[in-house]
Amino acid sequence: MTTYPLLYLSRADVERVNLDMATIIKLLETAFCEKGAGQVEMPPKPGIHTMPDAFIHAMPAYIPALRSAGIKWVSGYPENFKRGLPYITGLLILNDVETGMPLAVMDCSWITAMRTGAATAVSAKYLARPESKTAGILACGVQGRTNLEALKVLFPIERVYAYDILKDVKQAYVAEMSAKLDVEIVGVKMPMEAVVNSDLVVTSGPILKHPAPTIRKDWLQAGAFGSAVDFDSYWTGEAMAQIDRISTDDHAQFQYYQSVGYFQHTPKPYADLGELVVGSKPGRQSAEERTLAINLGLAMDDMAVAPEIYRRAVEMGIGTWLEL
Repeated sequence: MTTYPLLYLSRADVERVNLDMATIIKLLETAFCEKGAGQVEMPPKPGIHTMPDAFIHAMPAYIPALRSAGIKWVSGYPENFKRGLPYITGLLILNDVETGMPLAVMDCSWITAMRTGAATAVSAKYLARPESKTAGILACGVQGRTNLEALKVLFPIERVYAYDILKDVKQAYVAEMSAKLDVEIVGVKMPMEAVVNSDLVVTSGPILKHPAPTIRKDWLQAGAFGSAVDFDSYWTGEAMAQIDRISTDDHAQFQYYQSVGYFQHTPKPYADLGELVVGSKPGRQSAEERTLAINLGLAMDDMAVAPEIYRRAVEMGIGTWLEL
């Protein structure tokens, strides 16, 4: 009986590969360029929902230019912290594009965290002012970390205002990220302080269908860029209405989420990220525009990164080989 090799990569294995954020940003920009050219195969992600505001999603994608095909099976459970469990967990399967054979099964939590931050950075490249020097982070969890790390790759950030409802979480973030990124980070007591003082604003709390949003009209300053990683959970309708340009990463998925109850007070995005990257839709047009990226998280984001993780893991001898 013929057997086939399959590489298993645990979260620790994926982290040991240590793929840098700058490379991840470049991989995502390449993938969105392909999407903008109509070269990505990515059906809408089906999901099941076993608890309120929780999800388990199947996310397949094929990116010919990166020779990447596979699927991510990922869950997000906002109450997991009460059990000492992570919010996001799951596995990714990478397939051979010529034979369809599975090449690897890998933990997807690190990839999800890093590619989400990278997507914000790619959006900001086209929608933020390139001289942006201050950032506001609302919710100092995993995404608060990776989004700031990604923005720091592309922008000359000098000061960061960090807010979290949990004081100890905020304090840990300030200590960790100021040392990691060599940037001044100020913990603030009120969310408004993190928004009004910032050129770049990231909100990354739990995704809620019926949120109690915080950010109000006039908080996001003229010329500032926002990234709503948590959909519209942090942003009031009046704040959304003030935005000059709202983009998303995929129109069809935005419309789907709107149809099931999210984004009820959010204006229709004028462009998706693929359109911005290929130039079929314009990015920022003036220094005074308020802009906002609402990236929903796409299967192609993960599939842009997974082949490079696999390639480097094989080269470095990381992971466990199994028989299929």
